[in-house]
Amino acid sequence: MSKSTVVDTATGKSVGSQIRTSSGTFLRRNHDDVVADVERRIAEFSMVPVENGEGVQILRYEVGQKYEVRVRMRCCMAPCDHPPQAHYDYFHDRFNADPAKGGQRIATLLMYLTDVEDGGETVFPMSPEKPTAGNASWSECAQRGVAVKPVQGDALLFFSLDLVQQLDTASLHAGCPVIRGTKWSATKWMHVGAFDQEDDRRRKMCANFHDSCQQWADAGECTRNAGYMVGSDGSGGDCRLACRKCTASPPPM
Repeated sequence: MSKSTVVDTATGKSVGSQIRTSSGTFLRRNHDDVVADVERRIAEFSMVPVENGEGVQILRYEVGQKYEVRVRMRCCMAPCDHPPQAHYDYFHDRFNADPAKGGQRIATLLMYLTDVEDGGETVFPMSPEKPTAGNASWSECAQRGVAVKPVQGDALLFFSLDLVQQLDTASLHAGCPVIRGTKWSATKWMHVGAFDQEDDRRRKMCANFHDSCQQWADAGECTRNAGYMVGSDGSGGDCRLACRKCTASPPPM
């Protein structure tokens, strides 16, 4: 796990920021047999092909940790009553929405890995219904729209584009602050087209994609962490060469 980042809309790159204080990590697609099976089930449930999905992102929010993103939008009535953590999952920059990278994000599947004692709900403040308003069993943040409590084993699917693939502003959502407990979640973002095909081709090469591959291999990680080092199907691992699971690719002509 490492400090979570945000997308720089000027460059499309991930950068550190004080507005997002959670910890997270990404699991490469087809990381191991378990992840591959989860991704298959997500594709069947969402009706979005497996190859259109990003790697699963694991996030941990502890008490006081947050993701504050203020949305640039005008409200029909002032003042705006959106949580400061409200944001969209679709891209606002041309770099990440590039068709070569799969284009715009179309859907999100949010999987809750733990129960949370208090807070941590997912809320959609643009929803006309406010079914939790005035209910003390929900946090103040979650009372601003349709909301879902984090319950271990549950998953939430929502779409960021409408039926004609236009940006859907009703998909505005927020991860409410955790008040008591720790929130673990796993997020799968899905695109209109196949995501990052170049990365898939790269992973089939026999090579080391991290400077510490040989050190990790010498320490026994090829066996203990085979999903990352080698891959679940003999391809896709970041350290296949160091683990001696393939023949080195010939140098480019």
